[in-house]
Amino acid sequence: MSKILIRGARVLGGEVQDVLIDGETIAETGTGLSAEGATVVEADGQILLPGLVDLHTHLREPGREDSETVLTGTRAAASGGYTAVFAMANTHPVADTAGVVEQVYRLGKEHGYCDVQPIGAVTVGLEGKKLAELGAMHDSAAGVTVFSDDGKCVDDAVIMRRALEYVKAFGGVVAQHAQEPRLTEGAQMNEGVVSAELGLGGWPAVAEESIIARDVLLAEHVGSRVHICHLSTAGSVEIVRWAKSRGIDVTAEVTPHHLLLTDELVRSYDPVYKVNPPLRTEKDVLALREALADGTIDIVATDHAPHPHEDKDCEWAAAAMGMVGLETALSVVQQTMVETGLLDWAGVADRMSLAPARIGRATGHGRPVSAGEPANLTLVDPDYRGVVDPADFASRSRNTPYEGRELPGRVTHTFLRGRATVVDGKLA
Repeated sequence: MSKILIRGARVLGGEVQDVLIDGETIAETGTGLSAEGATVVEADGQILLPGLVDLHTHLREPGREDSETVLTGTRAAASGGYTAVFAMANTHPVADTAGVVEQVYRLGKEHGYCDVQPIGAVTVGLEGKKLAELGAMHDSAAGVTVFSDDGKCVDDAVIMRRALEYVKAFGGVVAQHAQEPRLTEGAQMNEGVVSAELGLGGWPAVAEESIIARDVLLAEHVGSRVHICHLSTAGSVEIVRWAKSRGIDVTAEVTPHHLLLTDELVRSYDPVYKVNPPLRTEKDVLALREALADGTIDIVATDHAPHPHEDKDCEWAAAAMGMVGLETALSVVQQTMVETGLLDWAGVADRMSLAPARIGRATGHGRPVSAGEPANLTLVDPDYRGVVDPADFASRSRNTPYEGRELPGRVTHTFLRGRATVVDGKLA
């Protein structure tokens, strides 16, 4: 394995340092480092972070390779600075058995752009009626620790309780897509002033908040871990804050698009803005930012949801819900959190690497940038400004809400266990 010397980087946005990688490991950090025969990367004051970890990615394989594959999705992840992603279970077939999760895990190993940790379904076929093979998936080669029916809510309280009890035995976590189905029948966007004016079916905040309230109480009763996917309302923030104050073992994520975009964009009727949960109000956006800053919301997760052109280039009501996000997530967080003074770069490292790795038990990721640690690293140029062009994406899909928008920051290098997956902003 070769040596790589990253010279003049600001580790977590702090003082300028050099970082020497030897093989798969960080060998040394300091100033004035040298290494004979090493490949030198001149960082010139760029930000060096631990490799990003996404707890919520849709890779679509097996079954919807027209949208994304493990290869294209992990290439997109590496481009965005990620060294590990957790792949959601709503594939075809559903990842509800040891066989399917092992298939996804091995595809990630073969392609090698980032580590892929499959998420197992909570219920068979995501149907919410019968627990899936949680233990078998955990004991498989994939070692599943996170379980979710994302895309659907585990709305049956008895099933949810049983899932929480089951995963407690091996330290797993249930990641809930909080959406009360009866309250969101026919929903097309956030319920509020804009939905009323446009005449589109509303997705009320209480449909998310009521499930979160139920599930944190179930987690407390069982003594298990629950994780809230893509939290999107100010009311949800208050429920999670209350639950944490009681010592309930709950964690929560927010997506980049819920940190930046509001339901006012739906006035365009452009289906690129159609997502589940829907874009909310400016009040919600500001509450989410504050909650991410104060730690009520633990992490940023992309909910990268690729769709082929024909599933988005249609009338609003018929369009699929979801947005791609792996390649723009860090830029959106820089704009909404760093440039607003709500988080420093060390805070970004915590919310986008350390905390998601801890929640998902991603061994070797989310580690300090120090000697002896795995060389999973991301180098970011925070001074870069560029207009988003989806034609440049590594993802197979192009359904980004940021097309034509100027965003700050660019990932220049990504290293997975000492091997460059991105060099000078291009896939290696």
